[in-house]
Amino acid sequence: MNKKSIDVILRTKGILPVQKLKLLCEAGIIRGVKGYPVTENQYQPNSIDLRLGEVAHRVRSSFLPENETVQQKIDKLHQYSFSIEEGAVLEPNCVYIIPLLEELNLPSSHYPMQKNLFDGANGEDIRLFAEENLSAKANPKSTTGRLDIFTRVITDYSHRFEEIDQGFKGRLYLEVVPKSFPIKVRIGQRLNQLRIRHGHTVLSDQDILRTHISDPILFDENGIPLPLQSLNVNNGLFMSVNLQGDENDILGYKAKKHRDIIDLENINHYEISDFWEPIYAGSSGHLILEPEAFYIFASRERCRIPKHLAAEMIAYDTGSGELRTHYAGFFDSGFGGEIEDKGARAVLEVRSHDVPFLIEHGQTFCSMKFEPNTEIPEFIYGADIHSNYQGQGLKLGKHFRQP
Repeated sequence: MNKKSIDVILRTKGILPVQKLKLLCEAGIIRGVKGYPVTENQYQPNSIDLRLGEVAHRVRSSFLPENETVQQKIDKLHQYSFSIEEGAVLEPNCVYIIPLLEELNLPSSHYPMQKNLFDGANGEDIRLFAEENLSAKANPKSTTGRLDIFTRVITDYSHRFEEIDQGFKGRLYLEVVPKSFPIKVRIGQRLNQLRIRHGHTVLSDQDILRTHISDPILFDENGIPLPLQSLNVNNGLFMSVNLQGDENDILGYKAKKHRDIIDLENINHYEISDFWEPIYAGSSGHLILEPEAFYIFASRERCRIPKHLAAEMIAYDTGSGELRTHYAGFFDSGFGGEIEDKGARAVLEVRSHDVPFLIEHGQTFCSMKFEPNTEIPEFIYGADIHSNYQGQGLKLGKHFRQP
């Protein structure tokens, strides 16, 4: 009897869409740890959700492994460990390391148009045809950022958070630091997502402008595509903050300092007023942020991600280190809908460091970097897959009762 073979063929560069991610899982390149296979509902259009494992380790500080494994670093910094199988509380400003239920088996090199054999999940041969190496990048999920949960994926011997190089083989770990609220977590919950890259191809500013002409990306407050001359591009597409509205409009929220626990199991459950102070529109068009307070705002522009692209929102570097925006930055294909849907506002998570910081209506807050998909995903972000934030304006996380 002939041994079964599966071919994974990557002819174009970019982000792997869901149908290719499924092939990588069949090949054992992405896989769950023993007893926890990857499930169908982990797949997003351009990424796969990562699940919390069985145990959390409280450590003294954050770290990068560099020349050691993550476990060796945990052993050095360990304070105590506890099970999260039945649920457990993570306290604000404490550092926890949680092994995830996923691991990677990335090829160490590529062989253009030649077969590269791997042992598949069921013993079959996997032939990978690719022009460049596969690497991976992780991001917090949108809800994670809106709850002010600071998270980063870590791997053995890595010198950068969230980025996983070619040839990595091993388990993934998540650093979790709740900032504003105590949170209750359980095994299997998803705080981060992982995407796989074939090469690393970022759209140039000219590519962004050309795309916007035929497939608009940014819209004004009325849903009209912005004219080309109004786009601010410089190694990415910049977006700004909205601080104007009619009287009594809520333009943002500030996290309260005295909070109860948020159980991540509870969706559409918590009263906004118990955790957040609303920020109302005024005549000034500006606001002074308090040091170390956490805020939620919306972008002035409305945006959409064409289905052939994926995007990452990057915090704008003020050059002073006084302002941090946007923890969760990945936008799946189809966010904001079709052109006639007129896009959706991006939600901005903001913290000022050290000193009070003035922000004004229309101030640059973040930039969008775009990467092509290797193929159009077989499904895109939206109502059909129960996406939580499609068509959003200013919107808190899904755990709060929406007004």
